[in-house]
Amino acid sequence: MAVMPMFPLGMTLLPGAVLPLHVFEERYRQMVVDILSDDVNPPEFGVVMIERGHEVGGGDARSTIGTVARIIDLQVTPDGRYAMAAVGTERFRVNAWLPDDPYPLADIELWPDEGDLSDVSTAQIVELHDRVKELNELVRSLGDLAPPPDSEISPDPRLAVYHLGSLSPLGVADRQRLLAAPGLAERVETLIAVLDDAAAVLEFRRT
Repeated sequence: MAVMPMFPLGMTLLPGAVLPLHVFEERYRQMVVDILSDDVNPPEFGVVMIERGHEVGGGDARSTIGTVARIIDLQVTPDGRYAMAAVGTERFRVNAWLPDDPYPLADIELWPDEGDLSDVSTAQIVELHDRVKELNELVRSLGDLAPPPDSEISPDPRLAVYHLGSLSPLGVADRQRLLAAPGLAERVETLIAVLDDAAAVLEFRRT
């Protein structure tokens, strides 16, 4: 268990995904300063989805399952704001929220996947990747933006499924369902279900 600075957002960050952030609130600017001043720990913070409420000003209801984000790029604007990029690394559970002083903090524990890698085959991953490409092609045919068809995924099955979730035309709640799946096999089942739902919505739009 460890105390980690937290950045609640109106989205879900999956492991392996890159998160661009424009940090303008004073409390989160202070959070960035504190993270970068820490000579012991890596430059990381936690990202959790806001279930109800707003990103700015606090007073929100937050998910208890999130992802550790590691800062990989940081630019300071002339007015003291931060343009930042972070990458999702590991997921965690929130044991307890601490007072938001001076910014959100939580007592967390990392939550590794449960189950065995052998529960999912390489063929299943390849089939899911092809399905995601097909759906993104349909998204483009409807005039919307989608990841390029040559987007790569990790050879690690656990990270590959997260990558597919990030590349898919899914809503915030569906990505949170993927993050909350106990293990790889359950995450694959969840991805199949949410891709079916996304396909139905896209087909309805096309008619």
